[in-house]
Amino acid sequence: MQTFKRKIAAVLAPHAGLTEEKLAAALETPPDAAMGDLAFPCFALAKTLRKAPQAIAADLAPHVRGLDFVEEVQVAGAYLNVRLSARAVASEVLPRIRKDGIAYGSQPARGERVVVDYSSPNIAKPFSIGHLRSTMIGHALVEHLKHLGYETVGVNHLGDWGTQFGMVMAGFKLWGDRPLEQVDVRYLLDIYVRFNKEAKGDKALEELAREWFRKLEGGDAEARKLWEVFREVSLEEARRIYARLGVEFQHYTGESFYNDRLSDTIARLKQAGLLVESQGAQVVDLEAHKLPPCLIQKSDGATLYATRDLSAAIYRMETFQPARVLYVVGAPQKLHFQQFFLVLEKLDPAWAGKFVHVDFGHYRLAEGKMATRTGNVVFMEDVLDRGVEMARQIMEQAQRGGDLEEGQDAQVCEQVALGAIVFGDLSNDRVKDVVFDWEKALDFKGDTGPYVQYTRARIASILRKGGLEVPESADWSQLSTPEEKAVMMLLLKFPQTVEAAAAALKPSFTANYALDLARAFGRFYNLHPVLKSEPAVRDARLCLSAAVGTVLAIALHLLGIPVPERM
Repeated sequence: MQTFKRKIAAVLAPHAGLTEEKLAAALETPPDAAMGDLAFPCFALAKTLRKAPQAIAADLAPHVRGLDFVEEVQVAGAYLNVRLSARAVASEVLPRIRKDGIAYGSQPARGERVVVDYSSPNIAKPFSIGHLRSTMIGHALVEHLKHLGYETVGVNHLGDWGTQFGMVMAGFKLWGDRPLEQVDVRYLLDIYVRFNKEAKGDKALEELAREWFRKLEGGDAEARKLWEVFREVSLEEARRIYARLGVEFQHYTGESFYNDRLSDTIARLKQAGLLVESQGAQVVDLEAHKLPPCLIQKSDGATLYATRDLSAAIYRMETFQPARVLYVVGAPQKLHFQQFFLVLEKLDPAWAGKFVHVDFGHYRLAEGKMATRTGNVVFMEDVLDRGVEMARQIMEQAQRGGDLEEGQDAQVCEQVALGAIVFGDLSNDRVKDVVFDWEKALDFKGDTGPYVQYTRARIASILRKGGLEVPESADWSQLSTPEEKAVMMLLLKFPQTVEAAAAALKPSFTANYALDLARAFGRFYNLHPVLKSEPAVRDARLCLSAAVGTVLAIALHLLGIPVPERM
């Protein structure tokens, strides 16, 4: 699309009194495709050209009509609407996709690094559906940024420190009925839930939990051994789920990693003159920013979540020297990040603007908020397993297994289940809460991930069954129908969609684009034969189909969704 914008800007800029760069930036996509493919609003020129916007649009129109890639020019009020010819769009986008392949829409290395902090579950708890949002939004952002030329560092900031682990240790000592080496993460969850339930009426249990955590902080050998086992059991479980989700991290540096850096962080804040005493505690005063103070150290000398986050941020800035650090953490932590980022900016003004809270709404159950401590939670593995079973049932009913090679059924069921679950999450605007519903989460029909996956697999099947090589080029004038033009316009817009998704930090842009492209291809394919067309038309439509398959595969990859070759 940028190619066409630049060419239009080159002929209009001298007559509009704008630079080519500014005019190209002003060209926009009309809200309705019936109005054209590009539109230039003339409101801003009225003052400088001393004419009504409508008259300016009429004056500019003849300069565009002579361009060989323009099919039609219309003046609609203050707008100059331009419709591109299908042939021009085809000759621009299809050879480019053929040449670039899976790199289509990508950008060369920028020499900039972005740290992405995401997923970050607490240890001693199973991976729940509530962890899916941070995990998959973060993973999708990593993939988008990599596609756009950034070097990324994925960090899993494990919640592996705090009083809650005192609860699990105390509960295990009180009620543990199996050897330590036979403990698994769901067993630890049962202990955690029981402890919270019984502690409501027993203050002594709360003190016992604090005592066990003090032992851990003090280096007590038994407490340390329990913590290490609980942490390793939890990590083993998390890595198994991450493997099913196709998610990897460069670093598993949890809160405990920064324990020996906390005193240096506090000293650094003192040296910068940021700490003040408040009721015996050490805080950073943020009243000038109309925010409550950021608590750094309690009156008894204990540190807090903010202290560890500050230590982690300082470590990341000094170790990775990133252009940005993204924190993919739920919206309820908004105040924490406002305080935390302000403290960092006060500590080093050069860091201003480099820290971003990528907030998101939470999963909720229909009956209310999820809460691990009450056991009101849906486990991620249960969702995945149920999704695989549903995929298997659907495949059996559709009798599509004949297109699968021996042994592929289980793999495809897993891929389709992930497509349903992950796409069902990422297609939502991340800032909105999502009410978890089994039927919606595992819906394989309609506007879903499996629909996009199936469209891609159907294209692969067309190319296989034809037994023909997709030609290097074709007579692009053969692609002249409205349905073909609609598909090609979407292909043209893919690079800017990826850029917009990364800029807004919203993978939903790419997810909804993939749906639009799959729908557009479905309309084209249902109305126009590919393999049974005349040779010249067939070759052009083969090129078009292959291009759609390539772009859908890229989009699915950017979202962290598998791409089955057969379904």
